[in-house]
Amino acid sequence: MTLYIRRESSKLWKRFCSEITTEIGLLAENWKYLLAGLICQYIHGLAAKGVHYIHRPGPTLQDLGFFLLPELGQERSYISETVFTSVFVSFFLWTFHPFILKTKKIYTVLIWCRVLAFLVACQFLRVITFYSTQLPGPNYHCREGSKVSRLPWPKSALEVLEINPHGVMYGCGDLIFSSHMIFTLVFVRTYQKYGTKRFIKLFGWLIAIVQSLLIIASRKHYSVDVVVAWYTVNLVVFCLDKKLPELPDRTAQLLPVNSKDRTKEENHKLLNGNGVDPADWVGI
Repeated sequence: MTLYIRRESSKLWKRFCSEITTEIGLLAENWKYLLAGLICQYIHGLAAKGVHYIHRPGPTLQDLGFFLLPELGQERSYISETVFTSVFVSFFLWTFHPFILKTKKIYTVLIWCRVLAFLVACQFLRVITFYSTQLPGPNYHCREGSKVSRLPWPKSALEVLEINPHGVMYGCGDLIFSSHMIFTLVFVRTYQKYGTKRFIKLFGWLIAIVQSLLIIASRKHYSVDVVVAWYTVNLVVFCLDKKLPELPDRTAQLLPVNSKDRTKEENHKLLNGNGVDPADWVGI
């Protein structure tokens, strides 16, 4: 038993080291795209905070979803955020599963480059939309009489550049369309294409539907925000996926050799989704 554990531990360690080496090579090639994607996440956060300054509370608009779904209320609003957090954490961990599991179909660096491209494109459209028309927020903290329904004007330039840590939960004005649904649908569609478990794919779409209903029930968004997110995100991902180079499809028993042993030309072939020569692959 001890010998078996040692042998398996040794295999796991070798696989982990091989993955690290490969991913570092890919990171060296793609760090600019990852950094640009993360900077855009920061800019999106600033934009969402900015619209809160000009938000004006008012009567909640007539909404079919509000008629059909009872309001969760302030005490149960955490349910929607809990589901979203579970989706985010689950997807994040899945993108790093090649470091541990033998079933490898993706490279972590490349999958996040693709995901960030989808997110940035959708968030760009979202910022344009919610700045075009500001709707009165339907959430309890955005209604008439709430102290946080409007942000006080910033007193310094530094304050403008600060991200409100409570903005995700207590933002107002950034409505059409739902940012939570952007992340959820991008994650679900990505796993739909690169995941391997059919039941998880079906479960992911079910969770996306449940998340949509919870967002409306918690009054974080109007129904239109969720509906627009469903067709906008799916169309954006579909179109970008056709334009971006396909990711290399990995087999369950093969790993690329150390990236430093590959030529720059071979690295570019790998990044563009073209397979390298079989002689450059070694078994675990």
